[in-house]
Amino acid sequence: MATENVMVKPYIEKLTLNIGVGEAGEALDRAEELLKRLTDRKPIRTKARRRIPTFGIRPGLPIGVKVTLRGQAAKDMLKRLLAARKNKIPKTSFDKTGQVSFGVKEYIDIPGIKYDPDLGMFGLDVSITISKPGFRVARRKRGRARVGKNQRVTPEEAMALMRDFGAELV
Repeated sequence: MATENVMVKPYIEKLTLNIGVGEAGEALDRAEELLKRLTDRKPIRTKARRRIPTFGIRPGLPIGVKVTLRGQAAKDMLKRLLAARKNKIPKTSFDKTGQVSFGVKEYIDIPGIKYDPDLGMFGLDVSITISKPGFRVARRKRGRARVGKNQRVTPEEAMALMRDFGAELV
């Protein structure tokens, strides 16, 4: 009877929900309220890094909102977001480091959420960070060290983890 090494078992480190509005003002406030209702957490505003004159965007201008979920809250929200996509994720959503990103076209697709005319209609981006225990040594400030190949998440491992959540890869 072989026991599985818990140090090489991938897990969901965090789930980030992002709504990019592209401008400051009322639309940004409505997007912030939507994320607050979805997650019961206070979203933070994301700011533009570059100037894009055709859209009237300059560095430092708030153009979106995001919220990060960890632990059980991230797992629960992931199940709801997968249900909004009919449990289908394209294989192209996985990058070479095993991270997953996909979009939800309209927030009303998420189970348990009803349309609110005051908010309007928004879609959102979902980014899932998958990690293995011990990988923190590559990201910490003090005593940073390299990690071996076994400690890195491969796309195949990320796909297997998403299948555990009931996702179908297309």
